[in-house]
Amino acid sequence: MIDMPLSHEARRMSRIALGDLVYRSAKKYGKRNAIMDGDLHLSYAELDARSSQFAHYLLEHVGSGRQIGMLCANSADMLVAVNGIHKSGNIWVPVNTKLEPGTIDYVLRHAEVSCVVVDEAIRTQPGMAPLLNVLALPLVVTMGDSADRGATTLANAQQGRPPDLPEIEIDGHQPALLMYTSGTTGHPKGVVHSHLSVYSAIMGNIANFGLTQDDVITGLLPLFHCAQHVLAASACAIGASLVLARGFVPGAVARMVTEEKVTIFVGLPMMYAALLADTTYATPDYSAVRLCIYAMAPMPQPLIQAIASKMAPHILLATGQTEIYPITMSFDPLANPGRDANYWGLSGLACETAVMDDEGRLLPAGEVGEIVHRGPNVMLGYFKDPQATAAAQKYGWHHTGDLGMFDSGGQMLFLDRKKDMIKTGGENVASVKVEAAILGHPDVAGVAVLGLPHPRWSEAVCAFVVRKPGATCDETAILEHCRARLGGFEVPKAVRFVDTLPSTATGKIQKHLLRREYSHFWDGACG
Repeated sequence: MIDMPLSHEARRMSRIALGDLVYRSAKKYGKRNAIMDGDLHLSYAELDARSSQFAHYLLEHVGSGRQIGMLCANSADMLVAVNGIHKSGNIWVPVNTKLEPGTIDYVLRHAEVSCVVVDEAIRTQPGMAPLLNVLALPLVVTMGDSADRGATTLANAQQGRPPDLPEIEIDGHQPALLMYTSGTTGHPKGVVHSHLSVYSAIMGNIANFGLTQDDVITGLLPLFHCAQHVLAASACAIGASLVLARGFVPGAVARMVTEEKVTIFVGLPMMYAALLADTTYATPDYSAVRLCIYAMAPMPQPLIQAIASKMAPHILLATGQTEIYPITMSFDPLANPGRDANYWGLSGLACETAVMDDEGRLLPAGEVGEIVHRGPNVMLGYFKDPQATAAAQKYGWHHTGDLGMFDSGGQMLFLDRKKDMIKTGGENVASVKVEAAILGHPDVAGVAVLGLPHPRWSEAVCAFVVRKPGATCDETAILEHCRARLGGFEVPKAVRFVDTLPSTATGKIQKHLLRREYSHFWDGACG
């Protein structure tokens, strides 16, 4: 057996550290645009220098190996701070800015943060200033000025400090980020990822999407979410450009794609639908777009065809979880016309996928079980929750909580979340199958299907439907559409039209809120 302990020099030469990615791209592509944020275009040399300066500030005032909270909207300043945290060997704790103050308070306390980086606009929101004052943590304010006691601006934190990469030891297995799940039941869980796990996902994305330094990638989704963060980090690793937006306004996005010559567009299905339907920007030009990536929800076939004809002929679904950094699987709908919108396709480069039963047996094609993954992009575990970690990593695989099966061609068909599978009258109904059918109706903009308690059926299939603007379809039309495409037991027992569906900041529909609101929908029913 060979035993060769690594020297300090060997560890430094071979280390995997997320902050090194920007540093290396700056050495190769210093003058190239790293970030386009409105009128601000930040080169790789500037991003590298500013993030190193902030890293030195953190090392002076906080040290290394600490949790650094962040409450920021998409901006160049945010990415400067994120890379500074990585370069200093600290642990980035992004917080969903759409959460209510009580949940933000829980996350910051549970994460044991030593400092908070916060946008001035967010810091001054109702309920936020008292929360931060009570926490009594050092504040670094971005995108604004602050003369408050105990706070400094990002510009002042950078001023006078060296622009060189700090010479500190970082091990690839040490924590790099602590990201909290959406918390659909109880408090959100803190997911800990190492430099290695995120780096593995980045390398996989570069290969899976064929990224190059010539790509210009959208940043429409929030950077505090794993999907947009890993795309931003992948862009920085390869030397591509990232175009940021603080919100989704279809006309403004069409102009951005046109003027910045975007090559890779990343968005939710509803974003694509709104963009292609928009007429406020008269002359959109999508000729530079070579790849359209979508996530979070299935894409109706008519929308796929519209994207292919108007934006790009190459379209991919990308999947992933906070716990196993994206992507885990990808699906090419145009190359698989016989497979429906709920296919997830094939595993990504950094990930192995299987289907498992409740006893830990791996199942062959055609059998339904839980979708499980393993690979270097899996989390270290849940912060301060060894029991949940053990459950998620049982049998040596990461358990997703999703049900699926491989078809005869080796492609994954997603069936439902375990908790969303509807049990009605002795039959199992996949909510996503019913949703896919309803989304095929030309008047439907969005839908959520769930099982609600019913005195006869145990659970009754119910559909909550959002009509497209100007559409007039009624319950009868939706049910007739479903009967032509679904088994009798899969057809909804009721259709309820709503103006909007509750969703997270990244567009995931929050079915638990609908369940809670309509839990007594069928009280007294007997039919």
